[in-house]
Amino acid sequence: MKYKLLVLDVDGTLLNNECQISKRTLSALLKVQQTGVRIVLASGRPTYGIIPLAKALELGNYGGFVISYNGCQIIKAENGEIVFERRINPELIPYLEKKARKNSFDIFTYHDDTILSSNPDNPHIQQEAKLNNLKIIREEEFSTAIDFSPCKVMLVSDDYEALAGLENHWKKRLAGTLDVFPSEPFYLEAVPCGIDKANTMGVLLDMLGISREETIAIGDGVADVTMLQTAGLGIAMGHAPDSVKVCADYVTASNEEDGVALAVEKAILSEVHASEIPLDLLNERGKYALMGNLGIQYTYASEDRIEATMPVDQRTRQPFGILHGGATLALAETVAGLGSMITCKPDEIVVGMQVSGNHISSAHEGDTVRAVGTIVHKGRSSHVWNVDVFTSTNKLVSSIRVVNSIMKKK
Repeated sequence: MKYKLLVLDVDGTLLNNECQISKRTLSALLKVQQTGVRIVLASGRPTYGIIPLAKALELGNYGGFVISYNGCQIIKAENGEIVFERRINPELIPYLEKKARKNSFDIFTYHDDTILSSNPDNPHIQQEAKLNNLKIIREEEFSTAIDFSPCKVMLVSDDYEALAGLENHWKKRLAGTLDVFPSEPFYLEAVPCGIDKANTMGVLLDMLGISREETIAIGDGVADVTMLQTAGLGIAMGHAPDSVKVCADYVTASNEEDGVALAVEKAILSEVHASEIPLDLLNERGKYALMGNLGIQYTYASEDRIEATMPVDQRTRQPFGILHGGATLALAETVAGLGSMITCKPDEIVVGMQVSGNHISSAHEGDTVRAVGTIVHKGRSSHVWNVDVFTSTNKLVSSIRVVNSIMKKK
C-alpha cells in the first residue's frame, strides 16, 4: 500500500466538539488499521489524557503509538512503553515561575495523573484537568514542589498581548534552551528545545523504517503545521485557520462533519485492493478477538472469495471430540465478514444480519477444517455469502449461508 502510517491530532481533529470520536470516524479508523496502516495520536495532551483514546481505537492491537506533550514522548500503545522522551531541566523552573509571577500569569505542569499549579481555581486549568481526567494539586511555591523533570510547563492568562510579549522575549532569551509557543490564545507552552510534533514524528519514522512519503498527517492547529508539511500527505481540517490550510496538500471537512473519516476513506480505504490485504497482520491482530480464541486463520482473500482454517481442538470441539456447530458458524461469519469488508465502499460498514447452516458430516479432534466463502449476492444494502467447510481430506462438513447488512456510516 502507498501509505503505512496515519498521524492524527486529537482535539479538533480526531474528536468532535463534544470531545468524542464519532461512530463513522471510529469505524473508518478500525478499518484503516485492518488494512495494515498504523495509527499515531499526536497531541499536546499529557500521555495520561491520550491513552483512553488509544484504547478506544484499539491502537494496541495494531501496533499504534501515542505522541504526547506536543512531541516530548512516544509511547507504544500495546504496552505503554516509553520509546522516546525529552524533558525540561528542573533548574529552569524557578526562572519560569519568576516570569509568571512578574506578569501575573498562572503556571502549571503535569505529573502522572495530576496537574501541579499555582492557581487551581483558574478556569482554563480546571478545563484542562477535566479534559484529561486529572487531579489538580495546589503548589504555592511552584518551583520548590517540582522535584522532577517535567515534559512541559504551561503559562496561563487571558491577557493575550502580555503572553505574546513574553513569547517574543523568551524566543530570544531561551533560544537553544527551551522552545516556546502559544497552543491556545490563553496558553504559552515551554518545551525542550527542538521538540514539536513534526520532529518527534521524524524520530518515530526512523524507528519504524517508514519514509515521510508513506505517511499521512491530519490536523487543525498552528502546532500541526510542521507535521502536515513533513508528511507525504498533509490534510487540514475544514475548520482550521487559513494559515494552516495553505500549508496542507488537501482540506477535508470539519471535525463536526467526520472530516477524518472522509479523509481516510478517500486517501486510504478507496485505494485498498483485496490482493493487498495483509492476511498475516489480520491473523496476528485477530488473536485478541473471537477468531484468535478459536484459532481461525485467514489464508486467501479476493473480491469474491475468502478462505480460512480452524483447528478442531479443545476450543472448538464438543465434549465427545467432534467439531462444535457453533464454532463452525463463527468460522463462516468470520470469513463472510472479511469478504464484505473488502467489497463494500469506504463510506459503508458491515453488520452481520443472519446466519444459517446445514451440518452434513463431522470433523474430529486433531483435524483442521477449511472454510471457503463465495459471494452469491452483492446488493446495495446486503451481501449474501455461501461458506462451505471441509475437512483436511476435502469432505464437506457444513454448508452455511451468511447475510451481511451494508449500511452507510453516520
